[in-house]
Amino acid sequence: MVHVVYCDNAGKKGERELDKIISSKKTMVIRSASGRKIPHSRVFKGEVLYFMEKGTAEISARATVLSVQNFIKLTENEIDKVFSDNENKLLLTDKQKERWHKKCICLVEFDNIEVLDPVLHFEKQSNMD
Repeated sequence: MVHVVYCDNAGKKGERELDKIISSKKTMVIRSASGRKIPHSRVFKGEVLYFMEKGTAEISARATVLSVQNFIKLTENEIDKVFSDNENKLLLTDKQKERWHKKCICLVEFDNIEVLDPVLHFEKQSNMD
């Protein structure tokens, strides 16, 4: 299966999330919620991630899933530990840590990042999460 990852376009000191991914500084993405939501338990090693910046219709990079960690019913301390254990891969700002500080977390580590030139055009459908 393939997965589309929407990257925030506002970053710390002007560095966008997609730039961090393309430069291989950031090697893991996060999705969290109060309860299980897609892609929790639906992403697997070897699958493909396609990256696009929010607000655009262009997929500009792809990578291969290296590993996946799914967590449910985490306590406050367990959430903090998940963040600290993966800090060097996630590169989350304080604002992002606050945003993703939820009980159900899906962490997807990736490698083999490839910039797509030309970019792929993507049309989002209303039922996509």
